[in-house]
Amino acid sequence: MKTAYLAGGCFWCITPIFNIYDGVGRVVSGYSGGDEDHPRYEDVKAQRTGHRETLSVEYDPEQIDYSFLLEIFLANIDPYDGEGQFIDKGHSYTPAIYWCDAEQKAAAEKALAAYEAEHGEGVKVALEPFKSFWEAEEYHQDYYLKNPEAFERELIESGRKKE
Repeated sequence: MKTAYLAGGCFWCITPIFNIYDGVGRVVSGYSGGDEDHPRYEDVKAQRTGHRETLSVEYDPEQIDYSFLLEIFLANIDPYDGEGQFIDKGHSYTPAIYWCDAEQKAAAEKALAAYEAEHGEGVKVALEPFKSFWEAEEYHQDYYLKNPEAFERELIESGRKKE
């Protein structure tokens, strides 16, 4: 198994997107990009740690390609919003791809360049080396399964889904 680290705004909102694909193992909500150890949700959300809400997506490269995960990611965020995602604003909600090795970095550069070429506009997705990942508090994990009605409201209220 390998791991992709993707920040696409509210981690609740993008977790289920990855869970539907064969080859994807565990999808974990957490925090990446900052320097503080063991950040807490309240501090990340208040923009005090430098972390972004991030998913750790474990995948089997024999079944699903990293480049395909990037396509899924870009199709489910607003890659042109460098201020956050939908109604969630601030650094902790800005989109980013954290690469773990030269292969992931090259694939991410290629995916971002292809997206820009296809859509004719520069994306605002940060491409950064992976430093660390801190698992979010338990109540954030698989939020869409634990709180389906609240999750549906979040998708609508955030602007990610139309009524």
